[in-house]
Amino acid sequence: MSFRYYLYISHSKVDMLLPQIDPAFTRKRTSELNLSLKIFGAKRGTESSVGGERTARLERVVRHLQDHGDLGSVDEPGQFFRGFLPIQWGPFAADAGSSLVYFGGSTERTIVGLGGSSAHVLGSALDPPRDRVLAHSLMPSLLEGLTVDPEIRLLFGASGCGPEEADRTALQAVHLAHANLRGPAQNAEFVAKRLLHGPSPYPDRDPYEGMSVLLGSPVYVALVD
Repeated sequence: MSFRYYLYISHSKVDMLLPQIDPAFTRKRTSELNLSLKIFGAKRGTESSVGGERTARLERVVRHLQDHGDLGSVDEPGQFFRGFLPIQWGPFAADAGSSLVYFGGSTERTIVGLGGSSAHVLGSALDPPRDRVLAHSLMPSLLEGLTVDPEIRLLFGASGCGPEEADRTALQAVHLAHANLRGPAQNAEFVAKRLLHGPSPYPDRDPYEGMSVLLGSPVYVALVD
């Protein structure tokens, strides 16, 4: 029997998607929690169920995406995509106070990067910065987070203003971010929202011909054997 060891769960995405998938599920779980609070009359009595409640909500969303949603693969992403591959990950900036966590990996056809808030990393004690206007799950903020890398910052400083130039610069940023990842790779599975997908901007640097670049915001990331 294999187990998932969750590294990252975006409860904000789950909270946004679940009412759209099954409003009755949300009402049912809220009623059960309220009843438990009334019966036991203490927070401690419900703390042990919080982790299971959150995991159940996540699994409900993933099942719906798999059965009814536009859930593709890394090589053929839909609105959402699922992957099973070795990844490198960690805070993207060198300083410990960075709020962007980044996951990167590749197949023979696709370089994939996932970015989100470090507050969603399980066991994290970090809170999202109060002065941050946009969450890292949104592409403008995610790309801004990548500009802590000097090479990537130069890309955005030199890029044009048109949509095609902006898309190419973003693909270049993800490609460079992947190349600059450090640390051992770990086998992982994930489901993520597609943010950007296009042909590799640096085909001469790729290990295989015809590769593409994919950027997403993870719903969850988990280690697997």
